[in-house]
Amino acid sequence: MDVLQLPVSDEPVDDVAGPRHGATVNFIVERLRDAIVSGRLKLGARLVEGELTAEFRVSRGPVREALRRLAADGLIELVPHRGAIVRRLTRREIAELFQIRLELESLAARLAAADGDAARRRRFAADIAPIFEDRPRRVADYLCENAKFHEAVYALGNNEQLKVLAGRLQLPLIMAQVGNILTSDVLDLSVTEHRTIAAAILEGDPERAHAAMRTHLSRAAEMADAERGAEDC
Repeated sequence: MDVLQLPVSDEPVDDVAGPRHGATVNFIVERLRDAIVSGRLKLGARLVEGELTAEFRVSRGPVREALRRLAADGLIELVPHRGAIVRRLTRREIAELFQIRLELESLAARLAAADGDAARRRRFAADIAPIFEDRPRRVADYLCENAKFHEAVYALGNNEQLKVLAGRLQLPLIMAQVGNILTSDVLDLSVTEHRTIAAAILEGDPERAHAAMRTHLSRAAEMADAERGAEDC
């Protein structure tokens, strides 16, 4: 687990009841989530409780709770006699998740473009501002920017049930599965597509926003399928 190298307290804090305990679990969850999404923890990697307790300087209680939460989120699997393993989606799972995402997120883009609330639209514009910055993008930075962009679309769409459903589709995990395809050219194209979607939303054009999101996700799904197919050969 030396891939993490995280700053933690010098003293164990997991035996403290209440909010402090919860904060410790949240800290572990977020650090492990970041390590998985960024690719520092590889697909199929084992998360050993003893190593995690040493890394975070806590006892097994908060580590086990953090692992349970990550398993509930679909980022890891709890395998009998093997412990926790970073989940590797199958080719079929990725294809099916993209099918669902395409429909839900296209709807979210349509709703976002149709939303007339001025405060929400200002917040959306502020949240997606990084996509308009002309700069080289590292994969880790792009993954963060990408997640925030799609979250902003859902937020402006203002449909709580749609956001709940989308949260179950594991966008971070899907992106972690296909890290090998995220070349500079792929990142540039994805950013261009994000800008096209954003422009349609900001201009209040629901049909164009819907179509642009479908185009974006269809291309991503094809690339992910080709990548996983090559790995499986």
